[in-house]
Amino acid sequence: MLIGTIRPVETRTFDVEGKSLDDIQEKLEALRPEGFDLVKSTAHPVKGTMLLSSVGTFARRDGAREIEADNRATLDAKVPDGYELLTLRAL
Repeated sequence: MLIGTIRPVETRTFDVEGKSLDDIQEKLEALRPEGFDLVKSTAHPVKGTMLLSSVGTFARRDGAREIEADNRATLDAKVPDGYELLTLRAL
């Protein structure tokens, strides 16, 4: 018997501008959807201004659940579209 832990795969991105990296971080945190974590943020200067621009990428980190199957092929077939297999263990 195999048991796999799966979770939804979903990302969202937001563009923000700020006066500092701390300002950008605060703005991105305010935009963070429930159940998502910030996984990537790149900042660069806005030409002709004193501002920084950033694109923050958030990934869903909630909604994990377990699925069971007798073999790996069957378990892989049970992973729904839009989900990823995180862990696999044998009983």
